[in-house]
Amino acid sequence: MSEEQNQVELVHCIYASASTVSFTKDEITELLAIAQRNNGALGVTGMLLYEDGSFFQVLEGEKETVSALFKKIALDKRHSKVIKIIQEPIQERAFSNWTMGYSGITRYELSAIDGLNDFFTSKQCYTDLDQGRTKKLLEAFKSGKWRTSIK
Repeated sequence: MSEEQNQVELVHCIYASASTVSFTKDEITELLAIAQRNNGALGVTGMLLYEDGSFFQVLEGEKETVSALFKKIALDKRHSKVIKIIQEPIQERAFSNWTMGYSGITRYELSAIDGLNDFFTSKQCYTDLDQGRTKKLLEAFKSGKWRTSIK
């Protein structure tokens, strides 16, 4: 195979959805562990935010894998009103170390959950992002843009 054939197209898919169930802290922790395991096996990275009954997720990986994963998520009964905001090629992963952001538990509780980024109250990881479209979309979600439109 040539070098060109060996290269896979790396994309990110960004979506928002409404949750059909209310997640407890323990359920969010369990969801995080499952997502980390499954996405790791698929070579998918990204970030999942959940607040006030709304999901916002960035999936990064090989185009076919990300597309298949998004289709699976769109059919998941825990999601409704799924809105694909964008899917496009990317040069590199922006969230290779990000897994999930969550609001509604204390900083002490957050620190006890491996892989959980406190996106909504801490700028520690958020400030590492490039000043691009993804950062603007995350800021819009944080300020409530899609949470209001998908409920």
